[in-house]
Amino acid sequence: MAQSAQLQFIDIGVNLTSNRFDKDREQVLERALANGIEAIIITGTNARESKQALTLAQQYEHCYATAGCHPHDAERMSPDDFESIKALHKECKIVAVGECGLDFNRNFSSPESQIRVFKQQLEMACDLQKPLFLHERDASDTMLELLQEYQGELPPAVIHCFTGSEQALERYLEFGLYIGVTGWICDERRGQELAGMVHRIPDNRLMLETDAPWLTPRDLRPKPKDGRNEPMLLPHIAQKIATCRQQSIEHLAEITYKNAQTFFNLPN
Repeated sequence: MAQSAQLQFIDIGVNLTSNRFDKDREQVLERALANGIEAIIITGTNARESKQALTLAQQYEHCYATAGCHPHDAERMSPDDFESIKALHKECKIVAVGECGLDFNRNFSSPESQIRVFKQQLEMACDLQKPLFLHERDASDTMLELLQEYQGELPPAVIHCFTGSEQALERYLEFGLYIGVTGWICDERRGQELAGMVHRIPDNRLMLETDAPWLTPRDLRPKPKDGRNEPMLLPHIAQKIATCRQQSIEHLAEITYKNAQTFFNLPN
């Protein structure tokens, strides 16, 4: 058995509803389990995909899901969509509000729409006291301002797929957020800054994710023929993070598993 299969991991962000998994979704999950991925959080990004994520989570015992509205979809979210997302949170397999947040990098929805929809979801998370699965690109100042408005009521929150600056990282940690790290750290072009500062994340604030099918680790040899990322590659990402943090892979697996289990209130 490979070393990675002896360790236990939780992948906190998988876009399993993507049509890139339509042909072999079950095999993808089997390969994940074979490589020590004991639990997977399926990302919901709008009302429709959140429903699909829940359906998959109910189908597979080791899968859970988030329900929310991604900033890209903010302009298209209707009051009915919001009510639909809210209703999904009555299901025990929905373990976080999100993916929600701000993306001022691509602005597929206007910043005004993003802020309005994000605030709706912050209020919902505070009411439900369910953890937040956050997306942020080029918007850390506004993100923190909005989070501070709800300080005191805010449930635990994780910045998913962190790719920001050292200053943003320090401010997020100061605020008490968890940090999700992906295969971005394996990218020799874009991930060097993250590789240089990932050691600054305390043991009790770090979580791991693939963001599959996106962000395939660029240092994989051989590279996947279809270029697709999948959860079974999480141990590869974990090894890179462990090396950057000067920790053993065993230690990293143990702390990140415990953090994710506690954060999402997953069964032992």
